[in-house]
Amino acid sequence: MKATHPHVVTELCAEGGRVYANALRTGRVARTEVETAPCLMEFALLHPDPDDPNWLVPVAPSIALAQRLNSLEREITERRRLTIELADAFEPFMALSAREVAPTHSITVLEGLDRINSALDLATAQCQNEMLTIQPNRGRRPENRLIEGLERDRTLIERGVRIRTLYQHTARHSPERIAYTDQFADGKAEYRTIDELVERLIICDETVAFIPIRDDRQVALELRHPGLVNYLIKVFEFMWDRAVPLSAGAPYETAPDGITDIQHSIAKLLVEGHVDEAIARRLGMNVRTCRAHIAKLATALGSGSRAQLGYLIAQSGILDKGQQR
Repeated sequence: MKATHPHVVTELCAEGGRVYANALRTGRVARTEVETAPCLMEFALLHPDPDDPNWLVPVAPSIALAQRLNSLEREITERRRLTIELADAFEPFMALSAREVAPTHSITVLEGLDRINSALDLATAQCQNEMLTIQPNRGRRPENRLIEGLERDRTLIERGVRIRTLYQHTARHSPERIAYTDQFADGKAEYRTIDELVERLIICDETVAFIPIRDDRQVALELRHPGLVNYLIKVFEFMWDRAVPLSAGAPYETAPDGITDIQHSIAKLLVEGHVDEAIARRLGMNVRTCRAHIAKLATALGSGSRAQLGYLIAQSGILDKGQQR
């Protein structure tokens, strides 16, 4: 019976990833080896060797990615067509709504993803000048979220809206994120990265802001109070000025003391008393990667225990060096 792999290309299975990587390294792979990963043929990542039908040759990752993005673009075009039709259907009622229904609350609690997304869609549709977003890394984005992001940003840019987005430095290691931002490499959208971010933030036209108030992102606040929105804009600008343009290359460098910038950030959070899970969340990495950095930090400082590591960090002066970078 033929094996199947019911997953999308953005979630390539472990066996498929292994075979594809081996094919890229060697230039080809035997058909028999691909029997355990038929998804590679389904996703057109391999094709027959014209010189020997018993072998398959890999499609270059850049070509495979471009083909996949083209299909996303077609879906985006179709969704935009539906958006226009919906807007035309509701247009006769907009004037009535503007006269009879006036917002009375400067802080609105939004419960449930459907209501949150509806409020975000409305704010995005009304945005005319600039959208500011803070997007902490929470693992790989599902394919449908990527499509939604492309559609939203492209529509805004075509209306002349400026977009500025902050990610953590770890976003630089995400092929999906880089491919996404490359769609807007013409300067109409700016992307920067910074060591740590606390939570997601979206601000439209300096008039409305959205923040989550629960870790599962099922409840959010819609803020229209001018004082609160202005305060959040100042927070964004503070981080933006200290962030590194995504196009500037990787910001991680190893100092003469053998400790990288990201390890300096981890050291600071360790001294502040944060647990591994909290540190990983703030720096946009998984807990395993965070603990690997902590282990390297402990080795560099000669620490034999977690308690000793905090003491050695404080005594070493590396936090002072990190502030001077």
